[in-house]
Amino acid sequence: MTLDFASNADYLWALLPEIVLSAWAMVVLLAGVRRPHETPASPEVMAWLSLAGIAIAAGVNGWLYGVTSTDPTAMITVDGFRLFANWIFLLGAALTILIAPPYVARQRLQAGEFYTLILLGTVGMMFMGGTQNLILLFLALETMSVAAYVLTAYNRRDRRSAEGGLKYFLLGSFSSGFLLYGIALVWGATGSVHLPEIGATVEAGAGFTGLLLAGMALLLIGFAFKVAAVPFHMWTPDVYEGAPSPSTAFMAAAVKAASFIAFVRVFMEAFPALYESWYPIMWWLAALTMVVANVVALSQTNVKRMLAYSSVAHGGYLLVALAAANQMAMAGLLFYLLVYTIMNVGAFGVLMVVSNYGEDRLQVEDYAGFGWTRPLLAVLFTIFLLSLAGFPGTGGFMAKIYLLQGAVDSHLWTLAVLLVLTTVVSYYYYLRVAWFMWMRPAPEGQTPGSYWAPLPLSLALIAGAGIILYLGIFPSGLLDGAMAGAEGLGLVRDTLLGLNP
Repeated sequence: MTLDFASNADYLWALLPEIVLSAWAMVVLLAGVRRPHETPASPEVMAWLSLAGIAIAAGVNGWLYGVTSTDPTAMITVDGFRLFANWIFLLGAALTILIAPPYVARQRLQAGEFYTLILLGTVGMMFMGGTQNLILLFLALETMSVAAYVLTAYNRRDRRSAEGGLKYFLLGSFSSGFLLYGIALVWGATGSVHLPEIGATVEAGAGFTGLLLAGMALLLIGFAFKVAAVPFHMWTPDVYEGAPSPSTAFMAAAVKAASFIAFVRVFMEAFPALYESWYPIMWWLAALTMVVANVVALSQTNVKRMLAYSSVAHGGYLLVALAAANQMAMAGLLFYLLVYTIMNVGAFGVLMVVSNYGEDRLQVEDYAGFGWTRPLLAVLFTIFLLSLAGFPGTGGFMAKIYLLQGAVDSHLWTLAVLLVLTTVVSYYYYLRVAWFMWMRPAPEGQTPGSYWAPLPLSLALIAGAGIILYLGIFPSGLLDGAMAGAEGLGLVRDTLLGLNP
C-alpha cells in the first residue's frame, strides 16, 4: 500500500497504531469507572485489558511495514526508524503494565486511570517517533510529559510521590520552554518547522546562521533535559525515587527511549549540515554524563537511586551514538534502547518484589540473603544487573559493542575508551547488589514467603531475562532490524553530508 498523503484518509492509515491505542485508552478509562458503592475493577483485569490494546496496536504497527510513503512534505512519516521505535515504546508499556498490578493493588491506586496514563503517554511517544514537524513533535512530547508528571505524583498518600511530581513538572516545563523557544528561532531562521525542509535550507546556506545556531542550541538544551544528560540531570534521582516504582520503570525505559528517538530524528534530519557545530557539544555531553553519573552511582546505598543514576549513565552511552552520527551508531542506538527497556523494567520489577510493593526496603542491605530465600527471582535480577553492566553473554554487552563500533567508525577513540572505562566502573555498583543477594545471610526471621511475585510478573521477568540472554548470544536478527530502521533516516542523512570526522 502506498500513501501519498493527498487526502486525510492517508493520514488516518499512517496514524492507525496511534489511533487504535488512543481509542483503547478511552476504553480502559471507562472500564475502570465505578460508582461509589460498586467494587473497583481488579488491577489484574484492567492490566490484561490494557495489554489487549497494546497487542492490537503492535499488530497494526507490523502491518505498516507493507506501507510506503511518497510525500516528503507530510507531517507524519512511515519509515523503518519510526516503526522500530514503536516496538520499543509498546514493549516498554507492556512490560510496565505486566509488573504493575500487585503494586497498584497494594497501594490502592486507581487501576483504570493508571493504565490509561501509560497508554496515552505511549501514544505521545509514538507521535514523537513518527513526526517530521516540530510543532507536532512538541505537542507529542507534552502529551508524553503530562502523562509522566501525573504518573510520578500518582500516589497521593505518599509525600515523596507528590514532591517528585512537582519537581518533575517544574523542571520539565522549564525544559519544554527551551524546546519551544528553539523551535521558534529555527522557524524564524529557515521559514519552516518541517524537518526535511529545514535540513534542505540549512544545507543550501539560505538560513539566518546566528538565529539558526541559537535555535539549535536551545533545542539541544531542551533535549538534554529530557534525556537527563549531565549537567541537566539533577531532577532524575529525586523524581525516580519519589515516583511509584512502576512509574519509575516506565519513565526510565520508555520515556527516555522516546526522548532519544526524538533527539535523533531532529538532529539527523534538520541539522546534518551543522554537524561540525553541534558535534563538540554532543561529545562533551556524552563524556560528562558517562563519567559523572557512574562516579556518583558508586556511593548510592538506595537501590532505586542507584538505578536512577544508572539510567543517567546509560543516557551517556547513547549520546556517544549521537556524537558518532553514522548508520552503525544509529542502529546500535535502536538496539540499545530495546535491550535497555527490557533489562531496566525487569530490574524494577524485582525491586518491587523486594520492597513488598511499596517504597520501603530499598537499601542495598535489604537484599541480603535474597538469593537463598527466592533463588529464581535472584537469578533473574542478577541477569538484569549483569546486562545493565554490559557483562559478556548478555544483550547489554552486545548493545555496547555496537555503540563502540559506531564510535570507532567515526574515529571517536576517546569517547570509545571512556565508554569502556565507565562500564568497568559500573560493575562495582551493579555487582554489589548481587553480592548482597548471594554472599550475605538473610536477616533473622526472613522467610521465603515474605516475597510474593504473582504469575504475570514472574512470566514477564522470565521472558525478559530469556530475551536478554538470547540477544547476548544471537543478536544478528535484531541488529538487522535496527540497521533497516536506521536506513529510515536516509542512511543517517547520507552520512551527515560527508561531514563525519
